Amino acid sequence: MQSDRLKARLRKDRPMTSITIRMPVDAVESMKTIAPLKGLIGYQSLLKSYVSEGLRRDETQYLDKTEVRLIEALKRRGVPDDVLEDAARELHPG
Repeated sequence: MQSDRLKARLRKDRPMTSITIRMPVDAVESMKTIAPLKGLIGYQSLLKSYVSEGLRRDETQYLDKTEVRLIEALKRRGVPDDVLEDAARELHPG
């Protein structure tokens, strides 16, 4: 399932949409400085890279049905949320 999502993500002809996002000026300036150092054309490419990395990490964590079922079972057995969150961070350091 995850490999199908990844294959779809790698297609060049995926539909696109434009969004508007408000960000602090200093963050944008930092991205403009960092982007060429990472071999990217501009800060928007760097921002898309950051979003993609976080999305892949979160999809792995939250959309993996086995892990979700395990977390739900542990919650039903009274394992506190903070313990589950700590364990998830260990599995998916970020």
